[in-house]
Amino acid sequence: MAMQSLLPAGDFRTSYAADTTIFPTKTSRNAVILGIALLCLAPWLVDRYWLAILIQIGYLGIAALGLNLLVGFTGQISIGHAAFFGLGAFSSAYLSSTFPIPVFFAIPLAAVVTALVGLLFGLPAARLKGLYLAIATLAAQYILLDFFSRAEWFTGGVVPAIAGPFALFGWELQGDRQYFFVVLAYLVITYLMVTNLLRTRDGRALVAIRDHYLSAEMMGIHLTTYRTMAFGLAAFYAGLGGALYAHYQQVVSNEGFGIERSIVFLAMVIIGGLGSVSGTLMGTAFMVLLPEAMEWVSAAVRGSAIDRALSLDTNISFLREIAIGLVIVLFLLFEPDGLAHRWRQIKAYWKLYPFSH
Repeated sequence: MAMQSLLPAGDFRTSYAADTTIFPTKTSRNAVILGIALLCLAPWLVDRYWLAILIQIGYLGIAALGLNLLVGFTGQISIGHAAFFGLGAFSSAYLSSTFPIPVFFAIPLAAVVTALVGLLFGLPAARLKGLYLAIATLAAQYILLDFFSRAEWFTGGVVPAIAGPFALFGWELQGDRQYFFVVLAYLVITYLMVTNLLRTRDGRALVAIRDHYLSAEMMGIHLTTYRTMAFGLAAFYAGLGGALYAHYQQVVSNEGFGIERSIVFLAMVIIGGLGSVSGTLMGTAFMVLLPEAMEWVSAAVRGSAIDRALSLDTNISFLREIAIGLVIVLFLLFEPDGLAHRWRQIKAYWKLYPFSH
């Protein structure tokens, strides 16, 4: 009996602070620290192709995190997220090229500008729900796209806007190897910010609105205020990701911010897991690697009977769109809680192994 009393029989939480901790165990905390340390070595461990993939996952993961904050944690639908991503890209390019503002400061300022615009669209949208909210966010998408095409002073019109390299007081970071650390720093900071936000009263209010908005309102939560705040936060992170994208590409055009990219952002949060911070990054990585996997499959079967039957070289773009739609449907049918839920099940299995319960 004395020996049995020394063995842990479960995972007990004795305080609210312990229940809302970022890392439930020391192992999980050490695993995250080790993962970040390995990522810091990535520029010397992987080639330029994979480094570009990691950078793309980084800035898209930041933008997708904002959408998950709105859709997954607040329960508000949005199919216009790509327009705010584009607004952040154009804003940072405009601020850094028109005013004597270093890119280091232009990136967060562009996120703030995008958040203010998001609040404007969030005020009427906060009073809508369901199909009407989806239509309102779609309208926001097309309003911003029309603004991009007409405001030549801001976007350059048919001529792409120029976004300079990341710089601070004349010191420029050149190449993917140096810019990778910029994206990684923003990625770590933003994910910590959202994780801490969800531990606060405001974060719990957003989740309460998602779970049962009538009960949340009876508890004293002002629905319009928090729904509008969720739109502003989602736009902020979309603008931040867009600004990082702009200074990585150094050229920003009107193309690439349409409804197709908004659907891809939705796919990221659905596949990763609605209401999961870590799942957002998993879903982003999945959606970034999916087109690359289609390219690898196309290269593997090039010249075969499958290639001749499907004309992969000419239809690869259509096959990507089909693959994205098919993956969304399959995840909704067979894994509606996303990759984050599957990862939790895998961890639970090995934690309890070899026992079934």
